[in-house]
Amino acid sequence: MSRFDLDLLNTLTVVAEAGTLAAAAERLHRSQSAVSEQLQKLESFCGQQLFTRSKRGTRLTPAGERLLGHARQLLDLNDQVLHDMRGTGLSGDLRLLITDYFRPNAIAPLLKRLAERYPGLRLHVTVRKSALIEAEPADFDIGLYMQILHDHAQPLLAGVEPVRDERLHWVIAEHLAAERPATLPLVVLPATCSLQGLALNILERARRPYLVAHSASGVAGLQSALSAGLGVACLNESSIPPGTVPVPASWQLPALPAVQFRAKVNAHSGAFARDVLGVLKAHLT
Repeated sequence: MSRFDLDLLNTLTVVAEAGTLAAAAERLHRSQSAVSEQLQKLESFCGQQLFTRSKRGTRLTPAGERLLGHARQLLDLNDQVLHDMRGTGLSGDLRLLITDYFRPNAIAPLLKRLAERYPGLRLHVTVRKSALIEAEPADFDIGLYMQILHDHAQPLLAGVEPVRDERLHWVIAEHLAAERPATLPLVVLPATCSLQGLALNILERARRPYLVAHSASGVAGLQSALSAGLGVACLNESSIPPGTVPVPASWQLPALPAVQFRAKVNAHSGAFARDVLGVLKAHLT
């Protein structure tokens, strides 16, 4: 009897989560053509179309949705067996601090899957600003924060590991992207947010007129305001909500730097936290 290739199933799950072949290729450390070829092999094996492809990305077909559920179960079982054979099953309490800019649309289902995969691992998750996580408070074991990669970006320190790089974009509701306003209406977060401070500084240096059209208290509120067409905001790639798009180049907005998500382990948390970080990184990239 024919058997599924776990590598192909893993590619399916990454493409489904990333939304585009380009983003999936980056996470898988493969070329975009190699990822596309893997999907074609899987579709040929199943005898079903699993994705529809367009300029805006990829979307699962009903058959792809069914296979995705099975794929996650098979991959989870594979990991459980491997950890059992190696004696590296994870169990215990772990305090995780995480910035709300990190894959906000995917983090809740991701944590749910981790809980299902490692039932003995009890995650206590708190969302906090990147600057507070980077400052290393005492109440955490693993912290995941965002670092802006400008010229004076903080270098990697001992105990800090890169997780993923993302581009920053000026973002607007899709139905408003065609017309460039003379004064840029901004959707912003509080002044204590370093990313929003960066965006304002860049606009001021470029002498681009703007006004604050809406103030949100968190990333979720910012995304809602963008989707409602209340203005433009600066967001990292994985935070761009449905119904919005990067601002067209014809608007001639100033360029934005990239960001890097970094993970750090509390120096007092011991080997268990470092072991968990190794497992988490495989799911967070």
